[in-house]
Amino acid sequence: MIVDVHSHLFTCPDDVGDPFAAESARAHGGHVDLTVRWAEYEASSPPGTRTIVVGGKARRSGLWVDDAAVAGYAADHDLIGYLALDPTQPGWREELEHGHQDLGLRGIKLMPMYAGFDPADPELDGLYSYAAEHGLPLLVHTGTTFVSAAPLRYALPVHLDEVAIRHPSLRMVLAHLGHPFEGECIAVIRKHRHVYADVSALHYRPFQLWHSLRLVQDYGVWDKLMFGSDYPFTTVDASVEGLRAVGAVPGIPGLAPLDRQEIENMIHRPSLDLLGLT
Repeated sequence: MIVDVHSHLFTCPDDVGDPFAAESARAHGGHVDLTVRWAEYEASSPPGTRTIVVGGKARRSGLWVDDAAVAGYAADHDLIGYLALDPTQPGWREELEHGHQDLGLRGIKLMPMYAGFDPADPELDGLYSYAAEHGLPLLVHTGTTFVSAAPLRYALPVHLDEVAIRHPSLRMVLAHLGHPFEGECIAVIRKHRHVYADVSALHYRPFQLWHSLRLVQDYGVWDKLMFGSDYPFTTVDASVEGLRAVGAVPGIPGLAPLDRQEIENMIHRPSLDLLGLT
């Protein structure tokens, strides 16, 4: 069974405005249709795939998906839904309790770079304490973006090291292996028992992905990686194919190839168990 720990719900254009929409088009050479259609997701995923779906809230970047929409979509298709928070906006504490207690959402999506906040700020300890107490895993965007208004410094994986030190029982997934800061991300997930990374949206750059997974192999942290797609930016099937393709690359002189069995283990990792979501 495949567990996709990173898929989105967007009902464009209502959820995705500028600058996110305009700069997505600029980065991808034209308009990108980010509207999520369940039939397309289902058709591009192996039967039996279990899926975590997130919306997203980042007023600074023009992204705002209502948690109730995520809860409804998850209920309609037997998915695991996460609420989203933008702590720069008033009312986020009430949204946290409403999303968890009333809507039954089971995790939290944070987008520090897109929303413009430091995830290590001690003022957010109440959020992290609530998540740890109630068993709500975090999916945190780390790594680069095409949105010019989003400060890259807030996307550095090292910020989550401080959060994990203060909240050691909190389960976190650092999205996109922190690319292009993969080494920093690996250092963080290696340190902390309950901190993981996903490999979503990385297969577009096969050399970078090979190099990143080679670092994962050298540091011995294959078990800290989870599979994710980042749908609708790509699909489960395309992501699996991309991972297997880099796994098939021969080793370069002096370096062994990637461990293809570890890649298969990652694709089929029981991530829901590790995140306390079974």
